[in-house]
Amino acid sequence: MDLMLLGKAIVLGIVEGLTEFLPISSTGHLILASSLLRFDHHAAQVFEITIQSGAMLAVVWHYRAQLTATALGLTTDPARRRFALNLLVAFVPAAVFGLLFGSLIKGHLFNPTTVAVTFVLGGVVILLVERSQRKRRPGASRRPDIGTVDDLTPRDALRIGLVQCAALIPGTSRSGATIIGSMLLGLPRQVATEFSFYLGIPTLFAAAAYSTWQHRDELRIEDVPLFAMGTVVAFISALACIRWLIRYVSTHDFSPLGWYRIAFGALILLSSASGWKSWPGS
Repeated sequence: MDLMLLGKAIVLGIVEGLTEFLPISSTGHLILASSLLRFDHHAAQVFEITIQSGAMLAVVWHYRAQLTATALGLTTDPARRRFALNLLVAFVPAAVFGLLFGSLIKGHLFNPTTVAVTFVLGGVVILLVERSQRKRRPGASRRPDIGTVDDLTPRDALRIGLVQCAALIPGTSRSGATIIGSMLLGLPRQVATEFSFYLGIPTLFAAAAYSTWQHRDELRIEDVPLFAMGTVVAFISALACIRWLIRYVSTHDFSPLGWYRIAFGALILLSSASGWKSWPGS
């Protein structure tokens, strides 16, 4: 195993884990990090998607008690059945749109310029949403009927699922689309964040499985250590990020991340325009 290549896999695993559940786009960061690291492995694209399963497993581990209770209560507990149904309903739109337009999007939009532009636009959206939230009376909610993820209805889940489709555009952020979109729909910040975690389980698992199957001919047995290392590192860093984010949203908003998106996206565009860095696909 090439130690340099393994080191790049570790860095990309850290990037994936730390960015997957923040509204700053893990896919966008992976595209940029891969370009900077010159990660030109023959299965680079499938690697970047497959290691998302490590982040997904971090959610499974963190919420293992709740997920176990859901699995055991599907036949006896109506609340558990509704929660499982909500996840399925929210997952379906992105799955359908991904199958229909995924190849087209990857062929034309997976490049640093698109990522930089969507970074900036997404940051502006976050700032606008948070500004509207601050104008509301402290503790007030447009949906006082929703206190936990168990209070969501299938209609709520469908609307969140439709919002998640925006994340098919690289740089948008799956978690950003679902969390900020849910807040626009009136959901409390903590509920929006937690449901985004849960929704990541089927979404990331399906994306990783589909991509791996699609590119199975590119994979070799010697790629196993590389993929395993990236996935394990993504799991560890994602678990740390999840625990931090749960604490963060209880007392803070996402404005700093909105400003980060704008600054980072502007830096990419500026570096390309000035000739300091020639990004592939720019």
